[in-house]
Amino acid sequence: MIYESTYELRQDLKDAVVVKGDRVEVVDLAKLQAHGIDILARSATFGTDAVKAYARWMIWEIGQALGARPASIHEFYIARSRNEWQDRTVPAMNIRFTAYDTCRAALRAAKKTNAGAIIFEIARSEMSYCELPPAEYSAMVIAAAIKEGYFHPLFIQGDHFQVKAAKYKTDPEGAIKEVKDLIKEAIPAGFWNIDIDTSTLVTLEPPTLEEQQYHNYTRSAEITKFIRDLEPAGVTISLGGEIGEVGEKNSTPEELDAYILGYEKALKQLGDYAGLSKISVQTGTSHGGIVLPDGSIAKVAVDFDTLAVLGQRAREHGAGGAVQHGASTLPEDYFNKFPEVQTLEIHLATGFMNLFLDHPAFPAKLTEKLHKFLDVAAADERKPNMTDAQFYYKSRKKAMGPFKPELWAISGDTKETLYQALEDQFTFFYRKLNVVDTRDLIDRLVTVVEYHQPKPASARVAGDDLGLAD
Repeated sequence: MIYESTYELRQDLKDAVVVKGDRVEVVDLAKLQAHGIDILARSATFGTDAVKAYARWMIWEIGQALGARPASIHEFYIARSRNEWQDRTVPAMNIRFTAYDTCRAALRAAKKTNAGAIIFEIARSEMSYCELPPAEYSAMVIAAAIKEGYFHPLFIQGDHFQVKAAKYKTDPEGAIKEVKDLIKEAIPAGFWNIDIDTSTLVTLEPPTLEEQQYHNYTRSAEITKFIRDLEPAGVTISLGGEIGEVGEKNSTPEELDAYILGYEKALKQLGDYAGLSKISVQTGTSHGGIVLPDGSIAKVAVDFDTLAVLGQRAREHGAGGAVQHGASTLPEDYFNKFPEVQTLEIHLATGFMNLFLDHPAFPAKLTEKLHKFLDVAAADERKPNMTDAQFYYKSRKKAMGPFKPELWAISGDTKETLYQALEDQFTFFYRKLNVVDTRDLIDRLVTVVEYHQPKPASARVAGDDLGLAD
């Protein structure tokens, strides 16, 4: 059911939760988990603007009450720089489709393995084509945690908050402003982990590495100050920098030194601010993998030796280590190697979508509809030498937003089969990356703050402030 008003929504939920002023009280957790949170998640996704805003606020406040709270992983990562833990690689998982049910699968796997060091993330580009703005994305993560009874810190991350190089050339301040505007939207929504991606501004023409990295590190420091000035009291947002565009040439220790030394100098000139938790590097992968004409994924070589060296160099500079992007389509026997070389974090995205869309249980008629849509909507992405398999593989992520209602509508045995496969895949990654039994470690090292969002203005107009909510 899609509600027309916040009053109707509250009435259907009053046996599970009630609104009292600016807070939400859970009166029956079993009823909330049985059906109430499903109602809120759907309303937060498909409701009218007023209903969406109200449902997202209710989900946030319920999460605050129950302990499903957004948090920063900064302290955990800085503890790694002090060698308080090692041999673990944190999975940062880009959830592009059916965010509520997919996050539920990830959290069921986390409960099964006692994993706490896991990150849910979404990139700036994904927010657009998946139609998942920050407030909706965080609401889905928190709602999934409420549904599954995962009342622990939730690390929600902005992946590749990237400055567009083409726009920067003609309008540098406008390009930076776009990222800052997104940050202003994301932080109040619980994105307390942000990857600053100004690596697109690296210029290879200058003779020295310091000059090549100049725009990268100065703008990264500027955005760091901007974030620090906005972060909630008691929260140090985990920030990542990036020295090489993923898919380009492999990074070097000298590039990392040039970036971080320049960044530290630039940041110090701006004030007394905490710096980076991590640094993203390039070691041979590409986003989404390299698709062959038959639709299979080419096997690529990851330079694990370089990754180990870069991670150690990052820790010498006080960060937690190096981050590997574009990894979800790598061969399965690679993943145990990342903890062995002390990789701090690894980004996993396309592989989950591939598993979901290519699973034998995925409805064939829906696949046909997706392809017909892409034939028109993504026609400009089809290169002359592309096979159909390559074209649909490369472009189908652009259908995740427009087909959100159809994907949410998958039900019955088909739904159970698809999400069980995803749960198994999440479990695989948690085990291979050695984040099992990290919940106690997270609880010991990470500070979780209580943070209340302001009630939407539409709710006040609806009569909540007059005592008419319940």
